[in-house]
This record gives sequence, C-alpha cells and structure tokens, in this order.
Amino acid sequence: MTVESYRFDAFLFEPGDRRLLKGGSPVDLNARYLDALALLVREQGRMVPKDRFMAEVWHGVPVTDEALTQCIRTLRRLLGDDATRPTFIETVPKHGYRFIAAVETAVAPSTSPAAAPRIHDILLTGGAGTAGAALAGAIGGLLYGLVAAAQPSATGGNALSVLLVLLALTTTLAAVGGAGVSFGIATAHYARTRRDMWTIAGGAAGGFMVGAIAKLIGLDAFSLLLGQSPGDFTGAAEGALLGGTVGIALWAARRGAPWPFARRTALAALVGAAGGATISLLGGRLFGGSLALLERRFPGSRLDLDAIGALFGERGIGTAGELATAMLEAALFAACIAGAMIAAEKN
Repeated sequence: MTVESYRFDAFLFEPGDRRLLKGGSPVDLNARYLDALALLVREQGRMVPKDRFMAEVWHGVPVTDEALTQCIRTLRRLLGDDATRPTFIETVPKHGYRFIAAVETAVAPSTSPAAAPRIHDILLTGGAGTAGAALAGAIGGLLYGLVAAAQPSATGGNALSVLLVLLALTTTLAAVGGAGVSFGIATAHYARTRRDMWTIAGGAAGGFMVGAIAKLIGLDAFSLLLGQSPGDFTGAAEGALLGGTVGIALWAARRGAPWPFARRTALAALVGAAGGATISLLGGRLFGGSLALLERRFPGSRLDLDAIGALFGERGIGTAGELATAMLEAALFAACIAGAMIAAEKN
C-alpha cells in the first residue's frame, strides 16, 4: 500500500492522512475545504469546473455559488494567496478554478506511523463527541434534578440526593450513548466515498448498539432486583434514530462551514429537536419519557416530575410533556456532540 503526498511552496499536503502542513506545522482546515484543495491539487494545471466541486466536494447536495466562493476564499487566505495576483489558485471567470503552483508528488510505502494520524483523529473526534454528550447529560440531569428536588416529596437531604442521583445517572447514560454515536460517526467519516451518508449511518449504528445493550441490561437488572420490568423504556430503535439525527446534525453543521461556530451549533440543535420530536411522535421514549414510565410503574419512589406535566396541563408527564422533553434532550445531545466534534476537527 502507498501513501501519496503533494509538496508546493512551503506546504506539504497529505490527502490520505487528511492534513495540510506548512513548515511542518498543521494548517487549520475543515473536512469540506480539505476535499476541495485535494481536488484542485490533483488536477494541478487544469481547470476544475464548478459542477465538479458540487459533485465531488458537496456530493450533490444543493448549495449556492457563495458556498464555493467562500471555500476558495478561505483556501487562499490559508495559503497566503491573492486573488488579484494568484500564485496558487487562479479563477477562471464563470467556469471554475485552476491550481497553478508547481506541485511535487511523492509516493512512499505506508508504515504504521503514517497510519497513526488517522487513528489519532478518530480517537480525538470520537472522544470529543463523548465529552460533548456527557455535557448534554449533565445539563439535562441538572434540569430534571432541580425539578424533582423542588417537589414536596423531596425535602432536606432527600432533595439533594435526588438531584445528585439524577445528575450522575443522566451524565453517565449520555456519555455511554454518546460514545457509541460519536465513535460510529468518527470512524465512518473516513470512508472513501459518500462520507456524509456514512456519517449518518455510523451515528445510527452506534446508537442502535448502545441502545440495545442498555435496554437488555436495564430490563434484566430491574427484573432481577425488583422482580418486575418497568416496561418499554428507551432502547435500540430510539438509539438508532437519535444517533442518525446526530449524524444529520453534524452533516448540517459541517455544511455551514462559513458560519460562526455558535450558529452552526444552533443549527445542530434545531436538527436534534426535529429528531427528538420524530422519536416521540413515533411512540419512542428518551430519558424524560423513561423517567415518567418509571415514576408510574413505581409510585412509591421519590421520583416526582409532575411539575413538567403541569406546564402542559397534564398530570404527570403525558404526551405533550414527553414530546417537549424529547425535543429538548435531542437538541442538547445533537448540539453538544456536533459542537465538540467540529471543535476537535479544527485542531
């Protein structure tokens, strides 16, 4: 197996390892723009029409000409190029762009150190997504914990214990689920073709596996310890849908590369909220719905989230409450994972 790299001016470009170096130091370049640079460099000296960028960089996803213009503008800035007197990327008015710098191509045998950056990137982005999921779980746990702790049934030390238990539980579950989704996405990101599709599929597969295992162990644990099952709480189907939603959210956030980080994260949250609503409307449950199920199944517990249902005129968490909590949870989950992985990809 061989690894191909390109050297031009002070830059070393290694498409296989997904990196651009200047004087040995990495240049901050997101995945979409790196693909555009790879296309230009491979076609060095030849004009690359706009439709090829749309087909091979955006994979047929409809985008405006401004997205391509912003991409080329960013590449020029990172390369230190000037559009009026180009030394790297020349504009062919109304048609496309041409890479005009002299390029040296090197082909060398692949070794384990050369493969290390890819494994490193998978660990980095997957780990970042896991940390983001844990943050989402902590925020959700704090919200649920404060609601439960404020109820009349939780007073004094009981209120604090309820808050801490819910906080620890949601953070742990979110981190475990987020690890499956994030590493599924991170691994799929390095597919050679249709990377966006595999990002969604990887998130769904990771969510499916974690959801299936968690439900199996959870049902067995309740049956073993309490002699009865709590019922149909979150499992493989919800995990797959939520994981796929995160994959779509990350794809959407990456597509908005020219936007500020906060705006891209907000877009991921909107996609997540839509996914959460879909899960709820299809009869699935996320964490809030599962807590409501446990509260109904074990009425003698100190778990009391009736205040959430009261916001919607319901006794306990009903249909509207489950829909609202599912949207909130999925929005947090998608935004925190997508935001963390995008931040990691810049490093």
